[in-house]
Amino acid sequence: MSLFISNAYAEGGAAPAAGPDMLIMLLIFGLIFYFMIYRPQAKRVKEHKNLVSSLSKGDEVLTAGGMLCKITKVSDDKDFVKVELAENTEIMIQKSSISSVLPKGTIKSI
Repeated sequence: MSLFISNAYAEGGAAPAAGPDMLIMLLIFGLIFYFMIYRPQAKRVKEHKNLVSSLSKGDEVLTAGGMLCKITKVSDDKDFVKVELAENTEIMIQKSSISSVLPKGTIKSI
């Protein structure tokens, strides 16, 4: 149409094909994702769920905020536990905020 520029037409070449190499690379990437990301995270979630379900009165725990507490009351129907920070100082915290259970006598030894 233009006087100065000639029309450019695409050549009828072969279309790029996604061969078995691409499928193998995708499969390898999926396996790496599973073993390095998904599986370890699922294992940590399962361990934390077991830890939260095994809490009992008298356990000494470390919260996610770094507080050392002693559990004074556990309610199975609710998602909260009552913990003692010091003498006559009790608070309610969520069970999921407990990061680990400490050996008995840890609070007194500190």
